[in-house]
This record gives sequence, structure tokens and C-alpha cells, in this order.
Amino acid sequence: MRKNKFFTAINIFGLSIGLCCCMLIALYLHYETSYDSYQKNFDDLYQLGTAFVIKGGADKNTANTPAPMAGAMKQDFPEVVETARLMPLFAEDKTLIQYVPNSGEKKTFLEPDGFIADPSFFKLFSYHFIEGGADDALSGTNTIVLSEAIAKKLFGDSPALNRVIRVNSNTNGEYDFKVTGVFSADGRPSHIKAAFFLSLSGGNVEKSVIKHGANFAFNNMFYSYLQLKHGADPARLESKFPQFIEKYAGNDLRNAGFYKKQFLIPLKAIHLNEVVTSNVTPPASRKYLYVLVSIAVFTLLIACINFMNLATARSSKRSSEVGIRKVLGAERISLIAQFIGESVFMSLIAFIVATLLTLLMLKTLNHASGREITLSFAEHGRLLTGFLLLAVLTGLIAGSYPAFYLSSFNPVKVLKGKLTNTAAVIALRKGLVVFQFMISVILIIASVVISRQMAYMQTADLGFAKDEQIVIPLRTTASKAAYNAMKTKLKNNGSVASAGGSLYYPGIFNPSDNAFFRQGQTPSDGKRTRINTVDEDFMQTLGFKVVAGRLFSAQFKADTGDRIIVNERLVKELGFSSPENAIGKNIYYTNDQKQESFTVVGVVKDFHYEDLHLPLTPYGFELGGSSKAFNYLIVHSKRGKLSNALALAEEAWREYDPNEPFEYTFLDAEFQKNYAADTQLASLVRYFTLIAILISCLGLFGLTAFSAEQRFKEIGVRKVLGASISGIVAMLSIDFLKLIVLAVIIGSPVAWWVMNNWLQSFAYRREIDWIIFVYTFLIAVGIGLLTIGSQAIKAALANPVKSLRSE
Repeated sequence: MRKNKFFTAINIFGLSIGLCCCMLIALYLHYETSYDSYQKNFDDLYQLGTAFVIKGGADKNTANTPAPMAGAMKQDFPEVVETARLMPLFAEDKTLIQYVPNSGEKKTFLEPDGFIADPSFFKLFSYHFIEGGADDALSGTNTIVLSEAIAKKLFGDSPALNRVIRVNSNTNGEYDFKVTGVFSADGRPSHIKAAFFLSLSGGNVEKSVIKHGANFAFNNMFYSYLQLKHGADPARLESKFPQFIEKYAGNDLRNAGFYKKQFLIPLKAIHLNEVVTSNVTPPASRKYLYVLVSIAVFTLLIACINFMNLATARSSKRSSEVGIRKVLGAERISLIAQFIGESVFMSLIAFIVATLLTLLMLKTLNHASGREITLSFAEHGRLLTGFLLLAVLTGLIAGSYPAFYLSSFNPVKVLKGKLTNTAAVIALRKGLVVFQFMISVILIIASVVISRQMAYMQTADLGFAKDEQIVIPLRTTASKAAYNAMKTKLKNNGSVASAGGSLYYPGIFNPSDNAFFRQGQTPSDGKRTRINTVDEDFMQTLGFKVVAGRLFSAQFKADTGDRIIVNERLVKELGFSSPENAIGKNIYYTNDQKQESFTVVGVVKDFHYEDLHLPLTPYGFELGGSSKAFNYLIVHSKRGKLSNALALAEEAWREYDPNEPFEYTFLDAEFQKNYAADTQLASLVRYFTLIAILISCLGLFGLTAFSAEQRFKEIGVRKVLGASISGIVAMLSIDFLKLIVLAVIIGSPVAWWVMNNWLQSFAYRREIDWIIFVYTFLIAVGIGLLTIGSQAIKAALANPVKSLRSE
């Protein structure tokens, strides 16, 4: 190792980087596949899923159920030991929590991740309580369980138990709640990311549940969990669900024009479920994990190939040493042990370096992936042991060739200099170079395709004006009461183009829907349509394009209640001959078994209210009767006046609602949050593509240097006989460049197939075109030239006297 510092460093560093990449991805995969695994009832817990069966369309799978369903299942099925319902505070992204102490300043915070839960929730799910007890934490009316972080914000180091706080929620109303428990977050991954839990008893949600009674068809707002008897067969229980649905909901569902099927999702499968794509938290994509697994395997393969290539290439330089040792009486077994021992020793050093690099790179991985992954020798002992064994195996394989091949040489031939590499060995080495560069080519193409798709999604025409739009959440009764005054002040300012209010806006979850049908049709012909409640200025503020009819405006006060504006997709699916033909027509829907109708007054051009993964679907707007109907105020600033409009919005907020913090987001940024998983994948692929290229270049650099060293005398003779520097550089480079070109030719169709499959997950995408492969060819050849050229030029510039004076 001391005599060959350059090659030793390349060998160890290359293998270390490959092992580090594989460790990082393995840690990420371990994190993604360990969601909820710490729950005490892990094997017996199931989430209840719903498939909405709609005539003429594919089943719509969700994780939502109506309020009475969980309790009825516990009553009807002996396999069900316990149930619990969970509902996020879906009508706001953050909830206002206030604490007014007897003395001192009022504390006000906006907190995300709030839920409403049954008292039995903490019987099913394991939480570590540092105050209060899990068994009865939510059994009382208007009770709340806080995370340790929120408790510290509100009460510092003082006990939180039995304190009373005010919770103001669009979902559940404004009420006082008594703190009955505090839990500590341990950082372990769960599909339920909760900061606090409210009792179902004592809020607006409870009133809604009571109002709708035993309706099993509508109001699918809850996530329902079942704990089955240990050893119970979930498939057998599922087989009883059709009869259960017919018993409790059959007539209501037929009158509503759709049907339901219930199914079970094991707790262990929720985070990686591909049947239900929307849940308490967004499930991870198995496709993305397969991509990362492939990258991990290929990166490690590249590193191992480099290690073995350089080890075998250097081994022929030691043939004289082997010959001398054998002449002096060395046994073959001792030579084998020496070569394998050296190789394993280097791979063990690489493992130690890789472990240290992994610890250093975890912060970067967490930033790129949005996770909180740690490396614990206690938790990840098996993983680290596996990589240690992998490093030893790599060393054994890399050392086996020189060990068994060189130790078998006839010492007389070796010492006479008659030993040469066989054609098979040279072909194998070239094949390995092609393979590792083929992997690099695939990763380059993947990185380019993903980056182009991300850029396309950021710049695609969504059918509305998303830029320079300020979104101000109205989370409380006080902010809703101040809505009209704030809007008037903003509209009268020269920095603001328009302002409008809405219940939802494009890009966020919208649970409101109806199944519309035309006159002469039945509810079974209904087309599921998302509904948004807006004011008279919202649609102008977002720049929706009118195709027929008109938008809402202050001139038409009678629009409130029974008028609707729809998109082109609903007009088409309902069978109207044209948008103009739909104007003035009634469309019908069923509400609590009563048939009601809207009159279509306008049709707007189709727009993407959901992200580009999903196809366009029917959408409708109704006019809200008061400011209480709106959860958001959207402010569209004039071009170049965004900072002025933002300052004005904050000023208006302070004036009309001084008791709440002012918060805002931007519509374009909020819409892009839907692509968080894709952005994380793009970031990870870019990182590991660069690393794979680096490792490949290290190997190519080492092999080029070794090739130049082997041909040292030949180069000297050529120079003496008049060969030019450019000719020598070309001679040394051309063989390796041929291998790179071959790698591009083989890798390109493979990359096209892989990435074309990935693009199928987007309803709207930028297709792969030939220019990507041209770029990839130029990048690969450019990288190869830079890597090879440096060593080739160095060899070509060497003084020929040094190489020939020994002859």
C-alpha cells in the first residue's frame, strides 16, 4: 500500500463512496418500511378502506368512512376487538391555540397537524404519555392531548395537566378545552403525524355526527381503525362486508346513484399502499423506492467493479514478486492468503471510511428527503453487519483473481517475462468498464428526465393565474368576521389587482363533492364533481377563462344558493352538446335522500385544481352567502407590486384582527407542495448520479493510468520514432472511448424504458425525446475525455529517455 499510494487511494476511496451511498439509501429504505412498526398491536391493527363504485367509471379507493361505520362493525363482527375513529382538522392547515394565564401575557400559536379522535384511540395506538394517562385522556367533553413541544410553548416547564386553553378551528368551531394528557414524540416514523388530539365530544364535529345519525352512505370524513382478535383472518372478515353494507346502506346508496365496497388495509401496509393514494399522511411511492434500490445496487456494483478491476490490473505487476517467492520456497496457500488478506484489509478500511462518511452525510440526506433519519449502532446493528460482510465479500472476490491466478504461475516463465494478460481477462475488464458506464448513462438520463418533468410541472399552464397570488388563511371566527373589511381595504389600493374569498383553492385537499345528473337521468348516472364555495370576486382574482355564460359578480345577488358555474369537463360528461347549450339548464343531485338542483350560469375552461399526476375531472363553483363560508382570502397583486401588496395585507390584518398572528403563503408555492415526493426523488437521483459518475471516473482514471504505465516503454519508442503528442493521446484514449460509446448505446434504451414507465404516473407529462440521448452522449464522452485525457497527456509528455535508458 505504501509503494502504490495512488492506486490504493483510488481503490479505497471508490469503494468507500459506493458503500456510503448504499448505506444512505439502505437507511432511507429502512425508515420508509418501518412506519408504525413500534405499535404494540402492529400485527392486529387495520384501517378500513372504502371503494366507491360509480356507474361507468373506475372504482375510487379512499381511506375514508362515515362516522357510524366503525361502531357498527364492532357490534356486528366478533373478530373486531376495538375500534377508533380519527379525523384531521381538514378545513385549515393550522389551528389557532391560545392560553390566557391568570397573570401575564396571552400566548397565541398557530399549530399544524391537529386531529379529532375517539377515547379508544390511545388503546389502539401506543403513545408515551409524560403527563396524564392514555386510557382516559379523551374520554371527557372538550378535552385535548398535546405534544410535549406545544405544551412547552404554552406553559414552559410548568405542568400542563388540567390547564384550559382556547382552540379556534374552522373544522370544529371555537371552544375551550382542558388538557388531559401530554405525549412525547420519539421520532419514530408513523403515518399519523399529530401535534395534538381533540376529543370528539364537545365540538361542531360531534354536532354534525349527531345530525347525520346512522347514515352510512355520505359524510365519509373519518379514518376508522379496527383491532382484530389475534389470529383472526382478515380475508374472512372482508368477505362479510358486502352483506354489512347492504344491511346498513344499501337503499341509501342506490338512491344516491353509487355503491360502496369496504376493505381492510393492514397497518404495516398503509405508508406504502398503492391502492389508496391519499391517507392521513401521503403514502410513499413504491416506484420511487424501487428506483432508489436500483441506484443503491448499481452504485455499489460500480464501486465493487472498480475495486476488482484495479486489483486485478495491478496484480500482473506483481508477477515477478510471485515468481521470486515461489523460487524461494513459498507455498501456494501462503500466496493465496497474502493476496486475499491484502484485498480484504483494504475493503475493511473502505468500510470504516464509508461508515464515517455516512454519519457526515446524514444531514444532507435528511435535507434532500425531508425525513429525520438517524444512524444508531443499536437500532441498525444488523444493517451495519450486513455492509461489513458485503465489504469483506467484495475484498474476497477482488483478491481471489490474483490469489488463485498468479499463485498458479510457473516461476520460470514469470521470471523470463513471458507472462501476459490473457484475452479473456482483458475482455472481462473491458466488459466491466462498459457495464459501470452503462449504469452511469442510465442515471444521467434518469436525472435529466426527472428534472425536465419537474420544470414542466412548474411552468405548465394550469388554467388559472397562479403567480403573484397571496393566500391568507382565515382560520378563526374573528378573521372571518374581519374578511369584508380587509378585502375592501385591499381592493381599494393601487398595488392590488383583485381579491376574493373561497372555501378551498387549487392545489389543496377539497372533500366537498356532489354527483350531478341531467334532467331525465337518474342518480346512478351522476358524475362526481368537486364543489368550491367562493365569493363574487374569487374567479376573476384567479383568472378563470369563461367559455360560455358568465362569472359570479356583485350585479347578480340572486346567484347565492341555487346557481353554479362548472368546468368544460362536467359539461362534456353530462352529455351537453356544447358549453353554450348547458347555460340555463338545471343539474340535479341528491342531498339526504332529497333531490335538489343548481342552474348553470357559466362554464369555465378546464383547469387543474389537483396536481398534474391526476387527470382533469368535473368541478363546480357555488356562491357563498356570507364571509363565514370562506377559509381563505386570495390577494392578486399587480405586476411588480407583490411586496407592497403583502405589506398592505399585513397592515389590514393588524388593524382588523390584531389578536391573531398574520400568516400567508403564495399560491404557486402551495401548488408545488403536491410535488414534494417528486422533488425529493429528483434531488436524490441527482446526488447519486454525480456520485456514480465520480466512482466510474475514478476507476477509468486508475485503469488509464495503469494502461499508460504498462505501455511506458512503447510510448518512449514511438516518440523517438517521431510520433506526435496528439497521436499518442489518441492511441491511449481511443480504446476507452469506444467502451464509453458502447455503454451509451446499450444504456440508452434501458433508460428510456425505465423512465417512460416512471412518467406514466403523471397524467400530464413531457415525453422523452431524442435530444436527451444526444445530451447524454455528449456528457458521457466529455466526462470520458476529461478522465482519460489527463493521464494520456501526462504519459505523452513524459521524457522518452527515462523509459528507454534501462534497455
